[in-house]
Amino acid sequence: MAEEKKQEKKIIVDEDWKKEAQREKEILAAQEETQEKKKTAKQARRGPLPKGNFAALISTLTTQAFFAMGLLQIKGEEKREPDLELAKYNIDMLETIEEKTKDNLTEDEKKVLENTLDQLRMAYVEVAEQAPPKTQ
Repeated sequence: MAEEKKQEKKIIVDEDWKKEAQREKEILAAQEETQEKKKTAKQARRGPLPKGNFAALISTLTTQAFFAMGLLQIKGEEKREPDLELAKYNIDMLETIEEKTKDNLTEDEKKVLENTLDQLRMAYVEVAEQAPPKTQ
């Protein structure tokens, strides 16, 4: 009885199984290679990212605010309705940065932030005036 159990546990490997395993291994390797090529191509299109700095932070939040207001669009996508709440949030974030960095910015950084906030506020008012009133 013990000998029968030992014999049942034997694994039989034939040439068909080996070929199938090799084929699966090649398919997985090809898929990994394709994914790596896509990743490399995507990075090459984007190019290197610039060093993070204050102006880049301001620019990022500004871009998000303009996008939320519908003043910037992604090429190939249809026009989106303004999201004034999201735009206001991004403007508020910039105002928080202005408040928290008071007396801690260079003159150029201060001017960039002030001018950016002025432009965003004016754009927000214009977009809000054109937006249809919300029904509640």
